[in-house]
Formats: sequence, C-alpha cells, structure tokens
Amino acid sequence: MVRRTARRREPRPVVQAPVEVSATPTVSLVTLGCARNEVDSDELAGRLAGAGWVVGDDPERADVIVVNTCGFVEAAKKDSIDALLAASDIVDGAAGRAVVAVGCLAERYGAELAAALPEARVLGFDDYGDIGSRLRDAVAGVSHVAHTPRDRRALLPLTPVDRPAAAGGVSVPGHAPAGTDPVADLLAWAGPGSGPRPLRRRLDGGPMAPLKLASGCDRRCAFCAIPSFRGAFLSRPPVEVLEEAAWLAAGGVREIVLVSENSTSYGKDLGELRLLERLLPRLAQIEGVERVRVNYLQPAEMRPSLVDVLTGTPGVAPYFDLSFQHSSADVLRRMRRFGDTDRFLELIDSIRSRQPGAGIRTNVIVGFPGETEADVVELERFLSAARLDAVGVFGYSDEDGTEAVAFDGKVDEAEIRDRLERITRLVEQVAEDRAADRVGDEVIVLVESTEGGDYPGDDRFGPAVAEGRAAHQAPEVDGGVVLVGPFESRVGEFVTARVVGSFGVDLVAEAVGVSGGALAGALAGAVG
Repeated sequence: MVRRTARRREPRPVVQAPVEVSATPTVSLVTLGCARNEVDSDELAGRLAGAGWVVGDDPERADVIVVNTCGFVEAAKKDSIDALLAASDIVDGAAGRAVVAVGCLAERYGAELAAALPEARVLGFDDYGDIGSRLRDAVAGVSHVAHTPRDRRALLPLTPVDRPAAAGGVSVPGHAPAGTDPVADLLAWAGPGSGPRPLRRRLDGGPMAPLKLASGCDRRCAFCAIPSFRGAFLSRPPVEVLEEAAWLAAGGVREIVLVSENSTSYGKDLGELRLLERLLPRLAQIEGVERVRVNYLQPAEMRPSLVDVLTGTPGVAPYFDLSFQHSSADVLRRMRRFGDTDRFLELIDSIRSRQPGAGIRTNVIVGFPGETEADVVELERFLSAARLDAVGVFGYSDEDGTEAVAFDGKVDEAEIRDRLERITRLVEQVAEDRAADRVGDEVIVLVESTEGGDYPGDDRFGPAVAEGRAAHQAPEVDGGVVLVGPFESRVGEFVTARVVGSFGVDLVAEAVGVSGGALAGALAGAVG
C-alpha cells in the first residue's frame, strides 16, 4: 500500500497542456536504495544521453527530475515518496517540467502510486527501453496511463536454463541478450572492445563502482516481495560483465563490487552453476582492476569451491555478505529458509580456516511471526559466537503480497522494538570487538577521500590524512579505515597500512606505502 506523507495536504495538479520540447532537454536523476538501483540509474543515464538528453546533476535547472525509487520496506517507501514530493516542490507545476518516478516502488505499485501521487509520472521497467521518448512525453504534457503491476516472475520460463533465450522479449534493467555458449564466450574473451559495449553512463565518480551480476530471485522467502517486482533470477552473460568491468576500469574505477539479488546462483540459468568461480579470476586480471568484491551471498547456496575462490584468488576480496536473516531453525523454516546456528557457525569456521581476516557481514530480522523468547536467545548465541564484522538489524513488518502477511503468531510492535534494541546493542558490541581484534593487522586500503572523516583524533597517532576501506569492508554498509601519520595519498590509490587502533567499527591505520598493482600479491600472501 502506498501512503502520502502528511506534510502535503493537497496534491498539486500536473500540467497537461501541450508544450514544445527543447531539442536538448535536461534531466537530473535522484537515486535511492541499494547499489542495484545505482546501476539502473547509470543505465537510464546512458539511454537518455543516447536519446539526446543532457544529463546533469542539478535538479533545480532540469526539465525533468527522475527519482529512482526503492520499494523494499516501509521506511524506504516513505523516503521515496518524500523524494518525489521534494522534486515536485522544485518543479512547482511549471509548464515544460516534470517529475518522473521509476525504480522498484514505481514498478511495484504502478497505477496505485500514480493515483496517490499525481504530481509524478510513474513509469515501470517496461518503459526503460524507450525512456527518452517517455520523458519527452512528460515534458510535452502528453497523457500517460501508469501500468498495472504484475508478477514479473511469470514473464520468464519456470526452468532457469530456458530463460536466456526468452529474455530478449522481457525488459530486465541492465541486461542484454545472452550468448549461445557463455562458458566458451568467457574463455574466448580477448579484452576490452571484444564484447558488447556497456549501456551505461556513470552518475557518480570515485574509485569504486557497483556492477550488476544478475537480476531477480527464485527464492520464496515468506517476508520478501522483491521477486514479484524484480522477476525470476537471470544471469548476465559473463562476457557482458567483463566488458563492463573493463569499461569501468578505463574510467578510473579500481574496485568492482558485484551486486545482484542472489550472487550465489550466478550461472545456473546459463548451464554452469560454478560460473562465478570461473568469472572472478578473469575480472581480477583486467588491467586497472585492483579489487573485486561480491555482495549478496545466500548461505544455503554456498559451496566449498566458491569459498576457495573468494579466499584464495589474488585480487578478489575475501569478503562474505551472507544473508542469514536469523539462526533459529524454527524461525528460518517459517521464513521458508534453511540452516540453523550450528550450520552457520560451521560455514563461518570454514571461511576463517582459509582466511582468518576475511570480512563477514549479515542482516537479521527480529519479531518475525511466531518468534519466541527462545528464538531470540538462539539468535544471540549465534551472533555472539560468529563475531561478525557488521550486522544490519531489522524489525519485522508486513509487506504487501508476501506470504508472512497471513501468518499467525504476530509479535506485538512494542516487543519488536524491544528485541530490535536488544539485538542492536549486542551486534554493535560484537562489531566493535571484532574491529579491535584487527589492531596489529596489515590491511590494504582503497583511498576514497583525503580527509579524516569522523575520526575523533588520538594523541598517540599522527593527524588523519585520508580515509578509505580495507578488503573486509564494503562501501556504505560496513566500517572504514582512517589513515594517520605523515603520509600523502591520492584518491584511488591502494595503500598498505598497519592497524594501530579502532573507534567503533572503524579502524585507524598508519600508512606504510602505496600498494598499487601489488594488491594481488598482498592478498595472496595474507591467504598463505
């Protein structure tokens, strides 16, 4: 269900009188949500630039403000609607200007969102292929009927290996048609320019960039609505991924972050379940790419061969973003998931036996229907023993169209808040302890800023000269590293540093030298 925020009592009318569209109209994109949305915005920017639009970063001066929305949970929906209302305040109903909603919230609710928010034109994923024309219609005041949402899982065949051939007729953001033999194409890739040209224009600079590995999800978690509007799982062809990574590296990107709804399933629809293990070394060998990171791993689909590649491949970060969600077997079964505390701890032990310094993070949900005090205690047992680097804690809430909405045993909202605070306190302490355990370690830091950030300072060390991330830290969701001492570095450099302190989940490290291309050897040495 879509609800307007209370700060605007009356919706402003959308100008529908036809107006003349400039030969070079301007557009500004605002992106909310996860890294997958960032990639989608880059794709839209590429399509719009190809269609004659001037893509800028100033909403105040744009003919069209496109808001790429998030529709994951209630808080994300509210943020998206607030962003659309803020954009409509800028446009202020002026002729020849428009606000356009795209992304997950727009796709998930379609006509319902358009009715609740008449200030914005609502477009779905099926509109992306002709986005330039859709925005010209918005500026010209041409009427538009928002789509009626449908379950996008039904758009592709049920059998995964039948999907690549059918994907050409389905709009899946960030995907081009698959090759006939993806494994052979992977082995035959001859470097930049030998594969398809990426349909993308970077909106954000910086030495790190997300790269979409796949879209959609075949899992049926009882609490999650994402598969219904993102569709069935579909891998991008490996050569397409390699070509885009090479393009990013040529533009100054040094760390590639592979994103999807479920990276462990990569290749299952292309006839090779271990395709990710074959792809990662090739990505790490691309000139200019110093570090490759994989996000969104499903614990139930982890396999020893993937653990081996993630912990033992030069240039691939030993980093595990594992979606545990809970550790009580009873709660997990109700969630339509698998595993338990002991199995999860075995997986973590297998990772750390190969690479003791590996980064491991997760998300957990408290207050799921039927969760008891014993289940919460079991979750506490797991989190205390797992010693994870970072944990996101969420309180359960009903999501439209999910199985859990109809479950009995709903936990009182006040109890959910109490459990949320309780588990949050625990994981904050565990993460701080884990960071403190890294004092004395040598880390390789990707410099992202030549300022000290939020570092409070410490008389024992020199001044903060830069901040960035080590191999065990992903952007946005994990902690960072503050570099101290008499050392000069530049954004995009990899710096070898020794950890001398910590504050919260963040590390303080003294720079030793610039690693550059030596990163691969340093990671290999850490594994050995």
